[in-house]
Amino acid sequence: MQKVICPYCGRVAKYVDSSVIYYGHSYGMAYLCRPCNAYVGVHSGTDRPKGSLANAELRGWRKATHARFDPLWQDGPFKKRNAAYRWLSEQMELPIEQTHIGMFTVEQCKAALEIINKGVSV
Repeated sequence: MQKVICPYCGRVAKYVDSSVIYYGHSYGMAYLCRPCNAYVGVHSGTDRPKGSLANAELRGWRKATHARFDPLWQDGPFKKRNAAYRWLSEQMELPIEQTHIGMFTVEQCKAALEIINKGVSV
């Protein structure tokens, strides 16, 4: 199991079934910092987090960013998710390895939304 540190309080997050987060409904395993109500899911069949721990505010920004970003590759100008992330990486001037909404901060979500809202030029 990985050691995931909460960015809000510095505690080690617990590896739990997501049913403790989603009121009895399981979506697989997750890392949870109970005091901060910060959590992140893991890739199926692994203990690898899908991003960084996020509190309620950050989860809201990430959801909003996904809502605007995902249509770019689902039925927009990019045919593949990776191509859309490559474009966003270039626009944000971030290395591709750091360009994933699940790893973004609030500020990065705001920047991504501003870029996406300006429109895509491929």
